[in-house]
Amino acid sequence: MPGFILGEKSISLQTFDESGARIPVTFIKTTPCYLIGIKNPGMHRYSAVKLGFGQTKNIKKTAQGELTKAGVKTPLRFFKEFRLEKFADNLKIIEEDKKSGIQIAGTKIFVGDEVKSSLFFKKGDIVDVSGTSKGKGFQGVVKRHHFQGGPKTHGQSDRERAPGSIGMTTTPGRVFKGKRMAGRMGGDRVTIRNLMVVEIKEDGLVVKGLIPGAKGSLIEIKKIN
Repeated sequence: MPGFILGEKSISLQTFDESGARIPVTFIKTTPCYLIGIKNPGMHRYSAVKLGFGQTKNIKKTAQGELTKAGVKTPLRFFKEFRLEKFADNLKIIEEDKKSGIQIAGTKIFVGDEVKSSLFFKKGDIVDVSGTSKGKGFQGVVKRHHFQGGPKTHGQSDRERAPGSIGMTTTPGRVFKGKRMAGRMGGDRVTIRNLMVVEIKEDGLVVKGLIPGAKGSLIEIKKIN
């Protein structure tokens, strides 16, 4: 059964699998997460579901209006849409008692309902996890692109972490676009695919391996099949 949910990166630790091998795991907190809205092709020209996650104190009036319309009293911090094209074979948009919702493999969720991790996921599932990597500021080529650096002999005391030549003297005589050089590192959207769900908890789930982002950052979890 396909599934999707929002969460935040909590802690990274280690545990042991059934064979006794030590494996790294990450706990992702997924409560509170609510279904805020549904986009249908007839009105919005695309199909998607909008989830809200994370309790906060201060909230904008526009966000408060969305929550009030959905019937959610908890002030939520993050809002994110999941496109439904990839889930089209196993998901359909429904409407009952003037409430919009979605149905996935016999499970119905309506706007305003809380989305639990145990609703879509179970132990052993393979998921894709997306987040924003940690920003590391302006970095050189050794750290950013794993360059080896220059020779450490023959008097080159100032070239150990230098990029070396970046162009040529002949035609076209310029630096090509995309040349790997020093620059801002991190802060990119990163997706780690095919992570296994190790454990399902009441307030989140545990996945095998490490995931992008800082502690407390927004994480998207998807399962296509």
